[in-house]
Amino acid sequence: MSISANTRAVLALLAASFLFGATFVVIKTALDDIGSLSLVAWRFLIGAIVLALLAVPRGRALWYHGGIAGLALFAGYAFQTAGLVETTASNSALITGLYVVITPFLSAAFNRRSPSRWVVVAAAGSFVGLVLLTETEGLSLQGGDLLTLGCAVSFAFHIVALARYAPHHPVVPFTAVQLGVTALLAFVAAFAVEGISVPARSVWGALIMTGIGVSVLAFLLQVWAQTVIGASTAAVILGAEPAFGVATAWVVLGETLDAKGWIGAALIFAAILVVVTLQRDQSFKQAEAVTPAH
Repeated sequence: MSISANTRAVLALLAASFLFGATFVVIKTALDDIGSLSLVAWRFLIGAIVLALLAVPRGRALWYHGGIAGLALFAGYAFQTAGLVETTASNSALITGLYVVITPFLSAAFNRRSPSRWVVVAAAGSFVGLVLLTETEGLSLQGGDLLTLGCAVSFAFHIVALARYAPHHPVVPFTAVQLGVTALLAFVAAFAVEGISVPARSVWGALIMTGIGVSVLAFLLQVWAQTVIGASTAAVILGAEPAFGVATAWVVLGETLDAKGWIGAALIFAAILVVVTLQRDQSFKQAEAVTPAH
């Protein structure tokens, strides 16, 4: 039995979510020996070089559209990093997860149509799951929360930008451009905030793992999947990232979930099931049609 393009895209996004979440443990360990912006800069540079060697990016439209996606991606990481200076990890994780809820409405605004009711229900359910999954005891607003909200909006815009522009370009060079722009901007920010130096030997394993395993493979999967399905559906499926991150931390670091956490993880995957099985438009992409870019 052949697998439909929609099903393949959903599986690709789940695989990307797994890679995004599973490598959190690697990144957390690496941050002991390298600044956060420097880590972003080097890992995205590695990814951009690998992809550019596979397919050299050509064309003004490719660079323009990939640059927009890269700018949004960098903004998400920059806002998140700046926010973490003045807020807690719990607040950061929870507020960043708001992109799951923001994306359907941002996509609807760009496309001038109402979001699917099933996507709205799933987005809300996914966010409730994130609240339960994230350690939120003593949660209170901090000065960095507004910056972290900027991170959530940026990641939502990145997902919408991929849905709008990725279908018009070859996946590999388009991804190379967005990673290259993210790396360039991260190097500039790192120079201003942390200073730039050659990473220590202890960090290169994490840089190569995240640079190839995530910056190359995960983003290739996401970009390709978003040539098939729309932004709102993609956001809900990518909401599985924290659940995969917790699962990896459980296996690798021995961190465990309480009952509330398990309910939260179940809600996230139930939300994914909702958009996959109950959104019965002709195709996910047609349900969130975008105006062709020229």
